This record gives sequence, structure tokens and C-alpha cells, in this order.
Amino acid sequence: MNRLRIEDLDSIIGREKATVAVRDGTTAGDTIHVMLCAGTACISQKSNKIKEALLRELAAHGLDKKVSVIMTGCNGFCAVGPVMTVMPDGIFYHSITEADIPLLVQEHFVKGTPVENFLYRPSAQEKAIAKMADIPFFANQTLVALKNKGLVDPERIDDYIARGGYKGLAQVLTGMKPERVIQKIKESGLRGRGGGGFPAGRKWDSCAKAHGTPKYIICNADEGDPGAYMDRSIIEADPHSVIEGMIIAAYAVGSDTGYVYIRTEYPLARHRLGVAIHQARDYGLLGADIFGTGFRFDIFVKQGAGAFVCGESSALRASIEGRVGEPSAKYDHATEKGLWQKPTVLNNVETFANVPQIITRGAAWFAGMGTEKSKGTKVFSLVGNIENTGLIEVQMGTSLRRIIYDIGGGVPMGKKLKAVQTGGPSGGCIPESMLDMPVDFDELTKVGSMMGSGGMIVMDENACMVNVAKYFIEFCTDESCGKCTSCRDGSEALLVILERICGGSGTMEDLGLLEEISHAVKEASLCGLGTSLPNPVLSTLTYFRKEYERHIVDKKCDAGVCKALFQYQVNADTCKKCGVCFKNCPAGAIQWEKKEVARIIQEKCTKCGICYKTCKFNTIDII
Repeated sequence: MNRLRIEDLDSIIGREKATVAVRDGTTAGDTIHVMLCAGTACISQKSNKIKEALLRELAAHGLDKKVSVIMTGCNGFCAVGPVMTVMPDGIFYHSITEADIPLLVQEHFVKGTPVENFLYRPSAQEKAIAKMADIPFFANQTLVALKNKGLVDPERIDDYIARGGYKGLAQVLTGMKPERVIQKIKESGLRGRGGGGFPAGRKWDSCAKAHGTPKYIICNADEGDPGAYMDRSIIEADPHSVIEGMIIAAYAVGSDTGYVYIRTEYPLARHRLGVAIHQARDYGLLGADIFGTGFRFDIFVKQGAGAFVCGESSALRASIEGRVGEPSAKYDHATEKGLWQKPTVLNNVETFANVPQIITRGAAWFAGMGTEKSKGTKVFSLVGNIENTGLIEVQMGTSLRRIIYDIGGGVPMGKKLKAVQTGGPSGGCIPESMLDMPVDFDELTKVGSMMGSGGMIVMDENACMVNVAKYFIEFCTDESCGKCTSCRDGSEALLVILERICGGSGTMEDLGLLEEISHAVKEASLCGLGTSLPNPVLSTLTYFRKEYERHIVDKKCDAGVCKALFQYQVNADTCKKCGVCFKNCPAGAIQWEKKEVARIIQEKCTKCGICYKTCKFNTIDII
């Protein structure tokens, strides 16, 4: 064990000063650092193989001592992975393959000329952008929880310390009483980033004042929303920020034991978290007598089996205790009777990742960002029909329009935006007409959606909002634990009605029934899954009611999604008689002779859409 003293932090910072300066782009020395993304998305695109190719090619040119290749966590720009940034110049390369490495090394590292073909070029302009800081996707963000992304090796604790890591912990343990720590969190306005948005300082204060020991700290990393990967990416990129935040919380409330509850489907995050915990223990930052102050705290990892409902606090605690992971009635606050009926603080990954910087940079700094009731920043996963899918962080109160267009690059192929779904499967769908609304806890709730953990799904004009509601209700029906009748039977009843409407047999009475059942499920369900489950139905009924009526009255799905309510038809006036649709149809449903107009036999058509997608002349109509 190499137990750290507080003065050792400054020693490590001094030793790593040149490295930090290079990666921050604040020095122009001879050293070059290639920051290669090794988040889940880029690893799936073989970034590990790219590293091996880079090392071989650099060695072949005698550059292996001059150029250092560092595998980082998620860079954020998942749409164009694998990505790498060459520091200190900040040159950003994307969509790199193993085959590209010889040319890249020869041109950039031998000749000193960036390779334009690998630089980022927005679809709206011809000129490529060389530096990462100039790319709108990065330039329009404000990083707090993600401040170290792409700049540190997540499996090297000294990288984290070199960028100020564990200074907040040292400050707390040597110069602040627990109640002052809690007061600082209160003054910052930090609210839980897991969905509910409960003020973190109030939760900590309640636990600190509760009678009974031991007290527990739980980090909720059981992220299961479709399209959401904020917590996973934070742990993959910067696990020590979460660990440090948990230790500070433990000191504030008087806890000596913590748990990270993480789903087993996150193997890379679990690995890096395990490495980080081991390193923190080795440095004496976890365990007994941290920094020689007599304070002790340790963290243990508990794996969840993937049940969505275990993201709910009482179900999560039950799972840790070895019981069935289902919610229970909250007769007592968890801060008084939580894990094993002892006082417990439960926050999610992003919440804890904010804590060290609030301590070191001040509550006023954090409270100076965001809106009146939603302070600081929020991490979102931006997915769906959008040019720049990826992980972003913006100040609370940033408009949907700015997120989608300035950062996300807008909707691909010139299509119109139809809706944005926020808050996970039980969030609401917000129409294009509301894009200028600020994104924070309260504003999203006002329009029938919610912040959730931070998933944001963009939908274009080809989305069927009735089918969208059906998809999310189907997900929630599958994931309901079944404990309460309202959620178990209510979600199934909603699904049956939505399937009936999408199948062409819905009636106008179904709309009133959808609303009635939705309100009953909302009011009678035990946990947050049930009380928010109807949001997709209620929000789409509110903003896209005419689409429901079109399905019911006219038996038409204009988006061409609900198979019972549309047909593909060849436009005889514009058909080029090329036969491409005929050659690609897997069902043999197209008649065509050379130099003749193609015709779709509706009785054989399976509505697979291959003819529609393969026709280069847009002569297949949806009717």
C-alpha cells in the first residue's frame, strides 16, 4: 500500500504538470499525446485495434518515445467514432480505421500536416474543422460532471489527481465540519440527477440528523432507459470523480460504508470502477484513517441483474439486501430507515460526480449556472433522428432548440423535427412548437414530460406518435414488477388499446379510455415507474391528438409505421422502370417487366419497406 498524505497530492500534481498542460493544450512542448477514445461505442468500433496499429506504426518511425497513446473514456461524439484528439494542438480525428493509421502517422506525426480526410466536416459546410474546440458539438457545451472526459486515462488514479482530483476530499477532511459540507451542497442548489430532482443537501442533512448506525451511501448506477448512457459513460471516463463524491457525502452524514449498484450489462464500466476502487484503497483514500484524519469509509460494488424497476430506490435497496427487487411503500424516508432499516443516502452517478467540484470551486460557482430552481449543468444522451448522436453536458435552462440544432446538428437529410422525448420510457413527448422552452426540472414537468436521468430522443417527421406511445408503454409493461394492480393491469390495458388503434380497429371512445386509465395508473401506483408510466400516452394525446384521430377515423398512418394503416404504391408517372424494387423485394410482391412500370401486389406485400428504401428516385409512395 502506498498511503497518500495530503501533501502527496501536490507532489503528484507537480510531477504531472507537464502532462496536464499538454492535454489541456496550454503548452507547446515536444511531447505529443494521442487521446484515443475507449468508451463502449468506440471500443465496439475497434479502437483497441487502432491503438495497436498506432503503436506499431509510431515505433516503425522511431516516434514511440515522442508520441504517447492514451486510452480515455467516452469522448462524447459517439456519432463519428472511433475518435482521437492529438494534443496539445487539439486536432480532432474521427471515423478512424486500422487501415488509416499508416497515412495518418506519416502525414501528421512525421510531416506535421493534419490529414484533412479524417477531420470533422459538418454537413452544412464544405470546409473541415481541425480543432476539437472549434467544433460546434463541443464548443456549445459546459462541462462539470464531464470535465475530465477524453483527458484522462480512467484506469490511472494519478491522471485524476493531476487534474485536481481528491483535493476536494482533502479540503473537507482537514478544514470543514460535516454540517458545513452539507450547507455548501445546499447553497449550490444541487438536485439529484437521477430523475426526481430532490435537493441533495436536504437529503444529506436528513440522513446526518437521523438516529441509528451504521449509515450507508448508495450510488445508483442502474441506468436502464432506452437510449440512455450518461451514468455508464461517466464511470467509464472518470470513475474517481464518483468515488470522491461518495467519500465526501459519507463524511458529511457520518457513514463508513458505501455501495455502487450497477447493472451487469455494463462490463466496461464495472471493470473501470473496480480498478478505480482498488487504486483508491491502495492509496489509502478508501479504508481506515483516510489522509490520517481518522475517518474511514469503503465502497463495495453490487451488480444488478438488469431489472428496470431496480432503478427505483426501494427496489434497489431490496436487491442489495438480497431480496426480490420490487418497490415498497415508503412509510419512512430512506434517510431515516433505508438500507437494512438504517439511515441511507442514495444519489445517482452524475450527482456524486458534481460534488468534488462544488467543494473545490465553491457553491456560488455552481449556483451561478442554470435557472432559479435548477442549478448547474445536466448531462444528456442525445439519440434518435439527429446528426450528432452522443453524450453532452449543458447548463440547466438551455433550450431544446440550442441542444438539437447548435450541438446536435439538426435532423438528418433535411427532414422536419416532429418531437423530442425526454425522461426515459416514462417521459413525455414534446412537440416541435415548444423547442424554445428551457430544459430544467420544472419546465419539463409543466409540459407533461420530465428530466429523468437525461435521455433525449429526437424524432423526425417519419415518426408515428401513436406507435411511439405504444413502444414505451410496451417497455414499461414488460418492466413492471407487477406488485401493484394499477401498474400491472393498467399498463397492459393501455397497451391493448394502443395496439388496437395501431391495428386499425380503434374507436373514438378509446381516446377517453386511454386518458381515464392513464390518470388512474398515475394516482394509484406505488412507485415512480407507475406514477410516470402514462406520460407517453398523455403527452402524445395532448400534442398529437389529430394523429390518433387519423388512425381511428381515416384508418391511416401517414408516417407509414403502423402496417395495417398504409400501403406502398408505385407512382406510375415518376417510375423510371429500372426494376430495382422488383430485384430487392424479399416477398415477391412486385410485378415488373423490362421497360415497364413496376406494380406492387398488395396481397403479397409484407410492408417491409425495402422497395421504399432502395428506390433512388422516390417513386414509391406511402398511401
